[in-house]
Amino acid sequence: MQALVDDQQRALQAVQAAAPALASAVDAALPRIEAGGRLVYAGAGTSGRLGLLDSVELDPTFSWPRERTLALIAGGRQALFEAVEGAEDAREQGAIDVRVHALDARDVLLAIAASGTTPYVLGAVTAARAAGALVIGIANNAGAPLLQEAEIGILLDTGPELISGSTRLKAGTAQKIALNAFSSALMVRLNKVYGNLMVDLRATNAKLRRRALALTVLASGADELAAERALRDAGFRVKVAIVALRAGIPVHEASARLQACGGSVRAALAASP
Repeated sequence: MQALVDDQQRALQAVQAAAPALASAVDAALPRIEAGGRLVYAGAGTSGRLGLLDSVELDPTFSWPRERTLALIAGGRQALFEAVEGAEDAREQGAIDVRVHALDARDVLLAIAASGTTPYVLGAVTAARAAGALVIGIANNAGAPLLQEAEIGILLDTGPELISGSTRLKAGTAQKIALNAFSSALMVRLNKVYGNLMVDLRATNAKLRRRALALTVLASGADELAAERALRDAGFRVKVAIVALRAGIPVHEASARLQACGGSVRAALAASP
């Protein structure tokens, strides 16, 4: 057990080494996403499931529109729950899945494969580049075709697994960290965060409504009663409530200011008369 746990340290080290490449990927992706593009993930097996996991968490965490994320996995929906033998070898299917969803120059494809040689993923890369999309390749093997064929290649050099060939171990851990870091950094650049607070969460249940209230109190300095009133008036949009409380303005004016400032709480507050 200790050996398995200790080996996971290599995952963090690999992502730390890849931090400059991840930062470059965020810089390249930002203008396309600001222009209305989608984040598209493509992978097979563990890599595909990790891409899906990252994609679905963006909506509740950052209120990212569901229609602007897409997760492609070799073998389709069935592959989320069980191994679909041979699906990862279908290069043409990867290309077809990209073409079906009509990627264009505003879109960003995150192509993920531990080996960097998965045919399904390489097919998706070829079709995405032909459509003009930005392609970011994430692989765990140096010199892998995926890193060569992507516009931006991110190497997560985790080395051999303790259980040979089991890429759900530290290779998968490194992919999870890298995807988390990439998407979170992108959302920060899109003004989804204020300070270190996730002020653009979607309060879809009781737990998240409590979290929204706590965030509003913390960011605005208001008491709970005032914060809850502002939140309700704002439709539980945390950023709107914060600006309304901090600037002492009605929620409709706070909402308009945020829209004019690209969703930036900081800029909306600086615009106060």
